[in-house]
Amino acid sequence: MPDKSLDTISTYARAGSRARDIFFEENAQELADISRMIASSMVAGGKVLFCGNGGSAADAQHLAAEFVNRFLLERPPLPAIALTTDTSILTAISNDYHFNEVFAKQVKALGNLGDVLVGISTSGGSENINRALHQARDMDMVTVGLTGKKGRAAMQTCCTHLLVVEEESTPIIQEVHIAAGHIICMLVDHYLFETPQES
Repeated sequence: MPDKSLDTISTYARAGSRARDIFFEENAQELADISRMIASSMVAGGKVLFCGNGGSAADAQHLAAEFVNRFLLERPPLPAIALTTDTSILTAISNDYHFNEVFAKQVKALGNLGDVLVGISTSGGSENINRALHQARDMDMVTVGLTGKKGRAAMQTCCTHLLVVEEESTPIIQEVHIAAGHIICMLVDHYLFETPQES
């Protein structure tokens, strides 16, 4: 019986490559605008907060680490916090209130005018992410959403900037999200340290 694994690999790789190409073609200007806005926030003393569930929680932590440590450029650490990492906070809020509040309450506690919240949800239907984005909007923070094709309607009402991967496959959406996050890290460094007059 023929081995179908090579066909599976090829099909998946082509689908991911196609989704990535379409996303960056459609969102290049938005990515540049978001990156410039984050750089401007940091120049003014602001920070970026990240939140997500499951694989998107891992992406939130990954991107916060790229800012606090470094991405490619040797530069000072930049202020970023993943709201997904403190198990005592997450379990206390879930236990005393509701899981839907785990990020919104942290935004209320840690966010300030001019800060940026990045909410990552492949489905767009994560109530805890959308509540956090609404909370941030109420505090005059800038809100950035990353989602997939089905998430546009749910997230566009609470996001200053919305990046949509026009896909329904969760793994492919997640792969494009982390690529987008890496581009944002790279451009923030560019605006802050290579051409600071652009930020």
